[in-house]
Amino acid sequence: GDSSVALQSQEEVIEMKDVFSVKLKRRRFAGQKKGGTLLGITIFKCLIKEENKLTDCAIHLNNLSEDHCQSWFRHLKEILNGFQNRPKSLKVFVNPSSHKREATHIYYEKVAPLFKLADIKTDVTVTEYEGHALSVLKECELQAFDGVVCVGGDGSVSEVAHGLLLRAQIDAGKDTDYVSKPVRAPVPLGVIPAGTTNILAHTLYGIKHAVTATLHIVMGHIQAVDVCTFSTPSRLLRFGFSAMFGFGARTLALAEKHRWMPSSQRKDFAFIRTLADLKPEECELSFLPLQILQEDSHEKDRKKKERTKKGSKDQWQKIQGHFLNVSIMAIPCLCSMAPRGLAPNTRLNNGSMALIVVQNTSRTEFIKHLKRYTSVKNQFNFPFVETYTVREVKVQPQLKSGPDAKENVCLNAEGSYPWNIDGDLMKEASEVHVRVHPQLIDLYGVNTDDLESSQATCNCI
Repeated sequence: GDSSVALQSQEEVIEMKDVFSVKLKRRRFAGQKKGGTLLGITIFKCLIKEENKLTDCAIHLNNLSEDHCQSWFRHLKEILNGFQNRPKSLKVFVNPSSHKREATHIYYEKVAPLFKLADIKTDVTVTEYEGHALSVLKECELQAFDGVVCVGGDGSVSEVAHGLLLRAQIDAGKDTDYVSKPVRAPVPLGVIPAGTTNILAHTLYGIKHAVTATLHIVMGHIQAVDVCTFSTPSRLLRFGFSAMFGFGARTLALAEKHRWMPSSQRKDFAFIRTLADLKPEECELSFLPLQILQEDSHEKDRKKKERTKKGSKDQWQKIQGHFLNVSIMAIPCLCSMAPRGLAPNTRLNNGSMALIVVQNTSRTEFIKHLKRYTSVKNQFNFPFVETYTVREVKVQPQLKSGPDAKENVCLNAEGSYPWNIDGDLMKEASEVHVRVHPQLIDLYGVNTDDLESSQATCNCI
């Protein structure tokens, strides 16, 4: 430039761990698909825009030399191909019925272009009915993919996660009716939020933002996550991350009966109606506190450990009574309505579950408890709320007989009780046994604290 003009040149360092694509930059005429005048190379970078939101930006490096550009292009591609966990091929499920039926638009307008830019091949299934993704996963050749992506709400994600883990048991020759020690999912799962609450996406990314979720997948950010098995004494019901029995389940059951209503109206109606008809359910809760198993894991004497295991049944704790709601959660369950999470004292992969028991109380006090979820105050600081850190839980509803039978408020016409498992309605008449299995599945995404602190040594340009 002109030396008489005082200009300060600013140096910018680009870390290759933040780069997800490099392309040759050419000027082309309208309709021209190949060739064109070489202008240089363009580097596509992932950056943190504000708080947890990720966005992509393009950096243009100008050079008219074909040899120079091709040399830089090859070298940068080699570096990018050397990063682990970055997918090259993905199986994608899109639920067109999620929320306001916007999942298809979100995928093709916001997600697919980034996958194409990162040279990721995709095989897309637009689901047509409930259970479609599960049936596809049972037959799919998963070894052809580096990961599976779900575009939808919590129910869709739960179905895909269940399908991945069920497929893992089948491939390992395990019994799928009763799973005591499940096999890990073979590939990571990516979550693109396109539902109403998007609890899993909020927990992974701290935000409901399709581009942020997509860039976590593209960059290969992987987080190991605990998963629960929900079983009856005779069979596996579901793999999942969280469940509610009582108020949370009855609200969902009522909402499902009014599917003809718009999504937001349906949920508001069900919430208010269930709150107006607030009644407790009598049941027995048995749980194994976390510290018992921690003590077992440190036993070095084999005989002593066997004796401890034999006597572990005596170490189960039981509480029986009338409960308005029972929550069992292996993840914090963040969402816009509960910024601290439904279970803020647990983590994604600490090998434990939060058992939250709300005993019978007045409607006024229960509403105060619910309102606390939307604030920064402790929602458990009530005399009728008890919390436990556990590894296993058994929920056994207590049926009444005779003139008091009408008080079985959760029991439906088919003789079963509703359960809300990851936003999906399930109905069971017998005891439900919940176990947590540490780090059973890898999800694309990282805790926001980890995202900022993991500054590893890497190549720079």
